Amino acid sequence: MGVNDKLEEKIDCVCGMDLTEITDASIILYQNKKLYFCGEDCKKRFEINPEKFQGEPLIRLRDIWKIFKVGEVKTQVLRGLNLHIWKGDFVAIIGASGSGKSTALNMMGFLDTPTSGKIFLGNKEVSALDDEEKALLRSKIFGFVFQQYNLIPWLTAYENVSLPLIFAGRKVETEKLELDFEKIGLKDRLPHRPLELSGGEQQRVALLRALANNPEIIIGDEPTGNLDSATGNKILEMLIELNRVQGKTLIIVTHDADIAEKADQLITIKDGKVVRDHHVYKKTYTE
Repeated sequence: MGVNDKLEEKIDCVCGMDLTEITDASIILYQNKKLYFCGEDCKKRFEINPEKFQGEPLIRLRDIWKIFKVGEVKTQVLRGLNLHIWKGDFVAIIGASGSGKSTALNMMGFLDTPTSGKIFLGNKEVSALDDEEKALLRSKIFGFVFQQYNLIPWLTAYENVSLPLIFAGRKVETEKLELDFEKIGLKDRLPHRPLELSGGEQQRVALLRALANNPEIIIGDEPTGNLDSATGNKILEMLIELNRVQGKTLIIVTHDADIAEKADQLITIKDGKVVRDHHVYKKTYTE
């Protein structure tokens, strides 16, 4: 191939993986257009609901690189990551420790800035926004649930949950918040500080905080990782209900096979890139 030759761009329209240099990608003809797929998983998703994958993804990562530098040492964490997240999907992201999955999650939630590449929310590029603009967008669109609950220790459970509303300049409706606490079995825990709560109670408070602004997208980084199986299952059930009943887009990084099994889309990341045939690796990265 000459220096001026250019390969035809081949993007999996479901998961967003760049298949340009892959010669054996699955291909179908749809409305006189060639569509490429990394494997049977994405192909089947498309065939079940082709109209869903015709427009812009809710979140699109395009050729994302993230390089951390400490002194003279450079570490490439993301290496040209391409990824699609579709509205209303429950997406589970798996991969070995150090694969870049949490960094990828931070990119999707605008918590980190890529060294190079572009991040889109719908058809709007957000990677070029300044920190203040990203923070405002995050407060309106995202709810975050982390493995480390990240509650502010000197605030009560009620104050932790109401904080996002205050930051967003919205009215704190006390009766509604109290009802939300009652629904998840924490009616009597409003005045308690995090150290006075169990791990499961703290995670439920963290979940209420994530939902305070009624976000369109919920992002979880190992949200059940520090919990016993029974409590973890309750948290997972709550998250899935938000996805299935309220149509929230749910993105979770996990090693939990049960979470991966329930997801609409399973994404496997290895060495900072999406791996094709994602579902093949489920057993490897959830054990």
